[in-house]
Amino acid sequence: MEKIELTIPENITIQLDRLDLSVEGPNGNVSKRFRYPGLSLHSTEDAITIECSSETRKTSAMMGTFRSHILNMFHGVTVGWTYELDILYAHFPMQVRAEQNSVIIENFLGERHPRKTKIHGETTVSIDGEKVLVTGPDIEAVGQTAGSIEQLTIIKNKDPRVFQDGIYITKKPVRGVA
Repeated sequence: MEKIELTIPENITIQLDRLDLSVEGPNGNVSKRFRYPGLSLHSTEDAITIECSSETRKTSAMMGTFRSHILNMFHGVTVGWTYELDILYAHFPMQVRAEQNSVIIENFLGERHPRKTKIHGETTVSIDGEKVLVTGPDIEAVGQTAGSIEQLTIIKNKDPRVFQDGIYITKKPVRGVA
């Protein structure tokens, strides 16, 4: 029986309810369901243990995946995750703004109708001139929001060497291996 034990950092409280792990810290909270045959999570006051009942290659690999997800949750609620995006245009100046739960892009390539995408989870989007910062405690929600913003400005049926207008991800977050 293989085990991985992760110590819980200071300022973090966890709740483990069978398959659902909820991690709360100074930057917010993140919840995730961990379900895989042969794997189980157990918690004590200062550690989380991932236990494996069968020692196949797939379950060993999934133990590493669970470990990475939990470490990403710890990092997100303490430090947070940030994506940087750049707004580039050569033809028509576009206006980008964040309202409530969506990002709105107006005048993209001179279009009359605005393009809109959803902000996922507890993610916040701030726009400062030609920079867009997407931050939050959940790396999946932050990455999905940044990717949705980038995908919103894909140009089809035009020469990409000439029409390079859009919003592009320029910096992704990296978590050091613990």
